[in-house]
Amino acid sequence: MKKSLIPLGDTEMEILHHVWKLKSATVAQVQDCILKDRKIAYTTVMTIMKNLSEKGLLDKEMQGNTYIYRPAQSAGEVQQNLLSQFVDKVFKGSPTALVQSLVMAEKLSPEDREEIERLIGKMK
Repeated sequence: MKKSLIPLGDTEMEILHHVWKLKSATVAQVQDCILKDRKIAYTTVMTIMKNLSEKGLLDKEMQGNTYIYRPAQSAGEVQQNLLSQFVDKVFKGSPTALVQSLVMAEKLSPEDREEIERLIGKMK
């Protein structure tokens, strides 16, 4: 089976974002968050949260009859890991090529460009 470019699917990332925001959550709480935007079955959320736990991205503990899930890694840690994998695979490990691609795509607003320049200036 071929590994996906990014090892987390859209719904997995969506669930992670909700758990990061909530700090700790049950399957039902995460499902309620998602239901505000779209339909999703409780069993789907439960399966994905179990898989995220097995991947080491969520911790879980039993409280009564219910699992309480908490982030095992911060949002920043997961984002850095995924971005590093993406740069390695797509841009042969070159952050410069990534930035050039972003700039060349012309999808940066003037505000985005100013913020990037400010961040680079802070690094100097």
